[in-house]
Amino acid sequence: MKKPGRIHPNRQVLAFILMVFLSQVRLEPIRYSVLEETESGSFVAHLTKDLGLGIGELAARSAGVVSDDDKQRLQLDRQTGDLLLREKLDQEELCGPIEPCVLHFQVFLEMPVQFFQGELLIQDINDHSPVFPEREVLLKIPENSQPGTLFPLLIAEDLDVGSNGLQKYTISPNSHFHILTRNHSEGKKYPDLVQDKPLDREEQPEFSLTLVALDGGSPPRSGTVMVRILIMDINDNAPEFVHTPYGVQVLENSPLDSPIATDGGGLSGKGTVVIEVVDVNDNPPELIISSLTSSIPENAPETVVSIFRIRDRDSGENGKTICSIPDNLPFVLKPTLKNFYTLVTGRPLDRETRAEYNITITVTDLGTPRLKTQQSITVQVSDVNDNAPTFTQTSYTLFVRENNSPALHIGSVSATDRDSGTNAQVTYLLLPPQDPHLPLASLVSINADNGHLFALRSLDYEALQEFEFRVGATDRGSPALSSEALVRVLVLDANDNSPFVLHPLQNGSAPCTELVPRAAEPGYLVTKVVAVDGDSGQNAWLSYQLLKATEPGLFGVWAHYGEVRTARLLSERDAAKHRLVVLVKDNGEPPRSATATLHVLLVDGFSQPYLPLPEAALAQARADSLTIYLVVALASVSSLFLLSVLLFVAVRLCRRSRAASVGRCSVPEGPFPGHQVGVSGTETLSQSYQYEVCLTGDSGTGEFKFLKPIFPNLLVQDTGREVKENPNFRNSFVFS
Repeated sequence: MKKPGRIHPNRQVLAFILMVFLSQVRLEPIRYSVLEETESGSFVAHLTKDLGLGIGELAARSAGVVSDDDKQRLQLDRQTGDLLLREKLDQEELCGPIEPCVLHFQVFLEMPVQFFQGELLIQDINDHSPVFPEREVLLKIPENSQPGTLFPLLIAEDLDVGSNGLQKYTISPNSHFHILTRNHSEGKKYPDLVQDKPLDREEQPEFSLTLVALDGGSPPRSGTVMVRILIMDINDNAPEFVHTPYGVQVLENSPLDSPIATDGGGLSGKGTVVIEVVDVNDNPPELIISSLTSSIPENAPETVVSIFRIRDRDSGENGKTICSIPDNLPFVLKPTLKNFYTLVTGRPLDRETRAEYNITITVTDLGTPRLKTQQSITVQVSDVNDNAPTFTQTSYTLFVRENNSPALHIGSVSATDRDSGTNAQVTYLLLPPQDPHLPLASLVSINADNGHLFALRSLDYEALQEFEFRVGATDRGSPALSSEALVRVLVLDANDNSPFVLHPLQNGSAPCTELVPRAAEPGYLVTKVVAVDGDSGQNAWLSYQLLKATEPGLFGVWAHYGEVRTARLLSERDAAKHRLVVLVKDNGEPPRSATATLHVLLVDGFSQPYLPLPEAALAQARADSLTIYLVVALASVSSLFLLSVLLFVAVRLCRRSRAASVGRCSVPEGPFPGHQVGVSGTETLSQSYQYEVCLTGDSGTGEFKFLKPIFPNLLVQDTGREVKENPNFRNSFVFS
């Protein structure tokens, strides 16, 4: 059982909603009037002025007019603010006998939602005459009827109301009867025939009179019916009504011709019967939609979806209704006046969350049993460009192998837009690079429709290893929204560069001859082949191997370091001059290679392979990337050294009496002094041999020439062959 004094929650909600939304409704209606049958399109009122609105506000706020009727009988010109008739209005059709005839309407505006109540009074014109239901009436009166007796007659109907309606009845002149016009409790007028004097059947058995019904129009309209009166013989036992009027209740759905109040005899009597029709709940509620918006833009503020009217043709509790919609929808049902309801959005809608709503409006009456009506409304949420395109990744890394063909598809970027239609169509573009020196326009291009990226030219890893740029995605909405992503392109190295030998010098340069003492131990470092590769990674991993040798097995090359070393002990049997070809190979696929050619000279008594001469030392100093001060210092030292050597040679030449001319070679007697340096610069020359030093007059070239020993018949110990002067040795002992 409910607790005493507790209000039902539904009623609290309804009361709250009604209180809130009545604040948005103008309670005092605006009233206008118009004559019925006025032509359609006729001017009724200027709403902009009457409602106190600004010029153009009706159009800006999507104003509309709905009538308290099944049809839209009024129209609103939003531009001018004029309220016009959509069609002719017939007072009798709209209201029947009800007076005054008022057409209720509402003016609604959006942003914000606002309502104005209106009333249009339909003024009646006298366009209908009184009409009797029958053309002739037969009335039987006994001859002993007394003067003053009343006989009810047929009532005429006039569809007009007020002064234009039925006003009185008259009857054609005669000596026995007259008409009395009486008012009914419901306002209708009905005629009674009044007997003026006694009747005599033998004198006049029948009367024919004309009953006339008149309205109050100007000029008045009338209707007639013929009344035939038959004078009947006397019957002493005529029926009498005990009570008049009688009250009888008849169900509204009673079949036609059902008996109500009868007498079994042949005579009749007159009495007033009031019939009250008792309502039963046999009519379900009706929902009449006056305005419907099937598409609503997302993110819009409170927007009117539909305006409708509820009607139940039953009465009492059977005619009371409750209107509701599901609770889980972002819509609100607002009751207004005169059984009008407005369905509005409860909050801004998001199309990306939900693009369509099916709203079921349920109307239930309070009768027994309860009847209900349901109406479904479909609302589409139209798209607004409120979402920028979104890339599938914030950054993209693309790999391109160098030496690619132009117009190569190197990758793609992709962006999606949660909007729909034109608002979701994405256009891709390259954004200006942050590095002004990056020639982006000549490197890559992008397909504006699908985001495919293309390399415009062949890329060279050795010139450009990687570069970055930004791409943008713009939708085609209004206003257009955009986003961007970072693209990083990594150029992959291809094995397109062969190893380049830095030492010993190649490519037509004077061959470098390395001197190796015959007393060198196995593993003695002869020289180191130095090479580089312009590629990277495994393409630049170099390996070395001895490709050709004058005497295989005498020398070896370390595979990873390029060091040329002796493989075994040297002997006098080994040839003095050797030519080695070293293969330098990278680790690419396919591998690329280069060769380095070097000459090796086996000598006796030398432990270092180089004897630097002044000119060569100066050339090496010039090639160094030292500062100018170091170059000057080295040049000075070299000059002093050269001067000392020249002075030494000049002194020695002057002492020799057999010197014939400048440029002739002299052979000093006896061994070299112990303090003289050898070829390596660290050891003294062997005292078993004498060497001839020749300096030519050309200062640009210097040569250290091996001469045969002072013992002309000395043979090589191991081979038994005489060591002869080899003209190929000329210029072979140079500074490396």
